Amino acid sequence: MTDGRAPAGEDGTQRPGQAPVGPASAVRPFLVTAGRVAPTAAVGRPVPVETQVVATAEGLAVLDSLSFEQHDIVAACRVPQSIAELAARLRLHLNVVRVLAEDLRAAGHLAVHVPDSGVTHDATVLRRVIDALRAIPDSRGAVRDTD
Repeated sequence: MTDGRAPAGEDGTQRPGQAPVGPASAVRPFLVTAGRVAPTAAVGRPVPVETQVVATAEGLAVLDSLSFEQHDIVAACRVPQSIAELAARLRLHLNVVRVLAEDLRAAGHLAVHVPDSGVTHDATVLRRVIDALRAIPDSRGAVRDTD
């Protein structure tokens, strides 16, 4: 939609947790993360964008005491979603969401489910996705079946 709202479900109602949360932030990303550009050193590597996050009961219980961005992340994570979806929905920089999600995980406010890296790097999965995308008809109704 051109008005910034997420598309409605098949029955015309707004799907819970799917709409963007207000306008993009005017606060600089480094201020939100206190200058950090990567999760804490204890983690070792950045959280993959496909990592699924969901709010814990503890996170929902302390929702009102969290900072603005942390509050928005935990509130949006009532339903599981990926780091990439969360960044797009909240209109925050991807690395900001990565850093804050790791902070929230360390505090027990988010449960983080990192996908198995062996599966995510499997070429057969990518091939099946490409084949499925090609099977979708274009605007003329033609199916593209060539490489």
